[in-house]
Amino acid sequence: MSKARAIITAVTVERISQAEAARRFGVSRSWVSKLMARYRADGDAAYEPRSRRPQTSPNQVPDVVTDHIVNLREQLTADGLDAGPITIQWHLQNTHGIAVSVSTIRRRLIAAGLVEPAPKKRPKSSYIRFEAALPNETWQSDFTHIWLADGTDTETITWLDDHSRYALHVSAHRRVTGDIVRDTFNKTAETHGFPASVLTDNGLVYTVRFAGYPGGRNQLETRLADLGITHKHTRPNHPTTTGKVERFQQTLKRWTTARPPAKTLAELQTLLDEFVHLYNHRRAHTAIGKVPPAVAYQRLPKDQPGNNGAGNHYRIRHDRVDKTGAVSLRRAGRMHHISLGRSLKQTPVILIIDNLDIRVVNKATGELIRHLTLNPDVGYQPRFKT
Repeated sequence: MSKARAIITAVTVERISQAEAARRFGVSRSWVSKLMARYRADGDAAYEPRSRRPQTSPNQVPDVVTDHIVNLREQLTADGLDAGPITIQWHLQNTHGIAVSVSTIRRRLIAAGLVEPAPKKRPKSSYIRFEAALPNETWQSDFTHIWLADGTDTETITWLDDHSRYALHVSAHRRVTGDIVRDTFNKTAETHGFPASVLTDNGLVYTVRFAGYPGGRNQLETRLADLGITHKHTRPNHPTTTGKVERFQQTLKRWTTARPPAKTLAELQTLLDEFVHLYNHRRAHTAIGKVPPAVAYQRLPKDQPGNNGAGNHYRIRHDRVDKTGAVSLRRAGRMHHISLGRSLKQTPVILIIDNLDIRVVNKATGELIRHLTLNPDVGYQPRFKT
């Protein structure tokens, strides 16, 4: 017999008081009172324990939001685009104005049978991660194969900015040769300026250092040497060094595969141009603060050949505006507080520090928030002169 049935029986059959029943069964008098009220209202149903589930779930995601999540997953997958929870979160926020956590989106996708729980993977912290601090500090390049509708094999070369993942140049060719590598590099530099360094693998179109010609140079190596641009190479059998451009090519090929294959090189180039615009301007990249690469490429000053940072105290720092509307900066052992305004509290920012010259940039939009000359003798740097 359940305790609830025993209490109700004692009160109704033995005619003991609710206070005495509470003492006998070691429960509170208020609980006995509620139990008897349930018995009078529901009869024998009072014997069964009630669900402790709350009557309302204010944090429960509405069905319409779940529908948006599922539809976005299916649409992005059909378009050959990344369709993970972080990407879906960005589209929900920017397209529908809906704020949902990544973990909630992941649970909804699992419940809908659209993804399977990921197995344990190698932790990201175990990888040695490199990212250029400035746009044009390092360009990565590689080429990949894309087949036309008749089965013809073509090769697509990419020049990608390491800092921002901005696709600087993507073009299709029958075969990528040393001349094409040099010419596409020159064409890219005409539009975006020359980089401080270039990172490539050890293919013959990029370097002849393993071709048995000690001291020899190919077209690209000669051009870079003439310009004073550092040429960096991957270690043999370590493709993850150029992982950013290879990841870009993976995304590109998934997107083109989701569409009817091009019949000619010209049609393929049209497809590539469409993807590059989408990738650079309309697709948030999780590795650069969930902003499109075009924003990340434009929000900081560009590096250039032979530039190692002006001044004797040059660095890039990522921060967040505190609740007082300021960011803190330690220089020469002294802490300085730079006022930006309370309306910007919790805003992610980037500080570009060139000795005493400091620029504060909105990390999400690339907007210059404040440009000042730091007064090293003053701890608080007000926005307005007093």
